[in-house]
Amino acid sequence: MRIAIVGQQDFGKAVLEAFLARGDEVAGVFCAPEKPGARPDALKTAAQEKGVAVFQFQSLKADAAKNALKKLNAELGIMAFVLQFAPQDFVNIPKHGTIQYHPSLLPKYRGPSSINWPIIRGDAKTGLSIFRPTDGLDEGPVILQKETPIGADDTLGTVYFERLFPMGVKAMLEAADLVISNKHREVVQDESQASYEGWCRRAEARINWANHADFVYNLVRGCNPAPGAWTTLEEKELQIFDARKHPVRTFGAVKGKIGEIVELSDKSFQVSAQGGRIEVLRAKLGDGKKLAAAELLSSGAIKAGAILGN
Repeated sequence: MRIAIVGQQDFGKAVLEAFLARGDEVAGVFCAPEKPGARPDALKTAAQEKGVAVFQFQSLKADAAKNALKKLNAELGIMAFVLQFAPQDFVNIPKHGTIQYHPSLLPKYRGPSSINWPIIRGDAKTGLSIFRPTDGLDEGPVILQKETPIGADDTLGTVYFERLFPMGVKAMLEAADLVISNKHREVVQDESQASYEGWCRRAEARINWANHADFVYNLVRGCNPAPGAWTTLEEKELQIFDARKHPVRTFGAVKGKIGEIVELSDKSFQVSAQGGRIEVLRAKLGDGKKLAAAELLSSGAIKAGAILGN
């Protein structure tokens, strides 16, 4: 098939390479322009190396963007990790329209941080959807969905890189084949089940140690590796990445004050929360690098009795 890809970064690159590897023709690639000083986009670089035409427009609503897509004479548009708004008079240009990847089980978790939030909320599963883009945010009819469990100790990194990323590349190929052969079904999303979640950024990633240890642990998992759940230690920001949860099951068994560093070992330190402790294995203090907790402990930066989050 002859396709046009709209996307960016490593996921867009992987989708490009997957279509080319099986012999499909990529007529052109559309990438958002890089910010000043930023590295070239991974999809852009890969396309250029493979001799695929690259187009970068500040807005896909521009006539120039629409005209560029029309000239490609693509059978299908493929949207692979797209943050630019793509209007209907753009996505409908290819002969068979356009399909888009979204890393959640639509209509749940529409929005830009759809991988973080199911983990933060403690959900037992998530997945991906391939759907028809409309002018509404992630609201178009669904063509294909794939599920994956969220384990008790999964993080954003494990869910995305080990499952939703490779599953998503394969699903885009599968959905494209269904659409081109006219064997697909388009299922309208049930608005009564819909949820929208905004960005998970620094403000959302702040730890409240007065929350239950389950909530704190889920926040840490859902923000690892980005944006990084954080608290404060003596007016410095302390980001927590790898961690373990230690629940207590008897009344009065939680030791220390809420947010207190209550135990040190040679490899970790533990922080008291409601209903248990969070054992920190990897963290970043201030402007430093991500370090194993053992390195922070050996530096003397972490001391028993310190209160986090004050």
